[in-house]
Amino acid sequence: MTYRPSPARSPAALLREAKPLQGLLRQAQHIDRLQQLLDSQLQPAAREHCRVATFRDGCLLLIITDGHWATRLRYQQKRLLKQLQALEAFATLTKILIKVQPSTAEMGNTLHSATLSNSAAQHIQASVEGISDPRLRAALERLAQHGQKNRTP
Repeated sequence: MTYRPSPARSPAALLREAKPLQGLLRQAQHIDRLQQLLDSQLQPAAREHCRVATFRDGCLLLIITDGHWATRLRYQQKRLLKQLQALEAFATLTKILIKVQPSTAEMGNTLHSATLSNSAAQHIQASVEGISDPRLRAALERLAQHGQKNRTP
């Protein structure tokens, strides 16, 4: 007796039949609809920085990718709350929470390693001569060695 896998089904068929997936799909569609309504009330430049996370019990949680935009939205929060309350989907809205969560792409770009110039390493090495604390002396010597590693032959 051989095993025969069931035939592949289309994603649309899976979404129609699987109950957990149906719930997730409905929730994603609802958040997408709320996002579109929010975007209609935001300045065009702010739209790319602001995402709807949840809307539960009258509280709308917005995820902002940048602290600058979070501050700007906090200043406009009362106006935005009134504008959104006028929309049917946000009729029960009572509060807007704003959280900052930088995107992972931005976080990857901000991590840079600093390099120590040769002259800085020489100055650190020269200052080690007058240090009597052995731990501080060892730390400064290790730091000076980083500059020596960066020297080109």
